[in-house]
Amino acid sequence: MLDQIKQDIEKHPVILYMKGSKLMPMCGFSAQVVEILHELGTPFETRNVLEDDQLRSSIKEFSNWPTLPQLYINGEFVGGCDVVTELYSSGELKKLLS
Repeated sequence: MLDQIKQDIEKHPVILYMKGSKLMPMCGFSAQVVEILHELGTPFETRNVLEDDQLRSSIKEFSNWPTLPQLYINGEFVGGCDVVTELYSSGELKKLLS
């Protein structure tokens, strides 16, 4: 599973591991990050951790980050909802995505 995560992160410039999908987020934190990415006009891929318990535990191990959602940009772990929201508010997220 860790190899699959690594491949997904390398393949997709922006990928969000979340609860639900970008069309139907299943938690408020995931919904907030999806809304921020939409607001910035960023195309992004998602993986629904609720569909696969192994993915849910493996992504936390992969990033060494205990919570979801988790955003990756250009192969780098950015953070969860609080970090993404803070970067968005400061304008840094837009710079990371350009």
